[in-house]
Amino acid sequence: MPEYDPVDPPVALTVAGSDSGGGAGIQADLTAMTAHGVFGASVVTATTAQNTRGVEDVNPLPADHVAAQYAAVADDFDVRAVKTGMLATAEIVETVTEAVADADAPLVVDPVMVAATGDRLLSPAAEAAYEGLVAAATLVTPNADEAAVLTGDPVETPADAEAAGRELVTLGAEAALVKGGHLTGGKAGDDAVVDTLVRAEEAGDSESAPAVDRFETPRVDTDATHGSGCALSSAIAARLARGESVREAVEAAVEGMTEAVRRGYDVGEGPGAVNPTVLGAE
Repeated sequence: MPEYDPVDPPVALTVAGSDSGGGAGIQADLTAMTAHGVFGASVVTATTAQNTRGVEDVNPLPADHVAAQYAAVADDFDVRAVKTGMLATAEIVETVTEAVADADAPLVVDPVMVAATGDRLLSPAAEAAYEGLVAAATLVTPNADEAAVLTGDPVETPADAEAAGRELVTLGAEAALVKGGHLTGGKAGDDAVVDTLVRAEEAGDSESAPAVDRFETPRVDTDATHGSGCALSSAIAARLARGESVREAVEAAVEGMTEAVRRGYDVGEGPGAVNPTVLGAE
């Protein structure tokens, strides 16, 4: 009889919606966490009926059930990092903000607010409710459109991204990563993606100015980027659960996204999804 020989990985928690098409949401989050050798637990905020061609239906779960899921995980696991994705309604955003208030773990907030088409996904009340969650975040990871919603200013260039990141830090986040997939104006033009990381403190000095890092990576010529934001934020959360610093986690995850997009999944009749399984490769 084989001897029981268990592993003891760090635990990370994703709080997000389910993607029935498998390319984003909880499904992508757990895949990215597993790729990093991290055990992924989950709190489902909504179920969706979607595939590679689009979203056909969204069903937010009751906020009290979301709270119950979170409590069950927090009561049993030593959660080393928490990541939030689609939260669907103002009530769920507020419920999650309250739930994570006492969490002794880094919090990565992926503010899923704007679809790839540019359509707003949340009501104005739900967008406003994000203020408290952003203030509680170790890292917030908006794309350009979401950064514009959160700050009220257009974000079109890397300079705009830095300004938005500084504003998000002013609003309380310890750090902000403004993703550059939709930006223009990088040194390599349209051939590169420029992601901007702004951190509130440099070397633990609360009196210093925010530290700013830009990560410029090759742009892959494809529109098959479904799940990229989910995979990136989950990869960062997994690395934080493993004890890396915010800058280390962001730099490694951002660099890995090029390969995750390049080796994406060509499934379904619409644009494919990114491949989170490659993100944990060193």
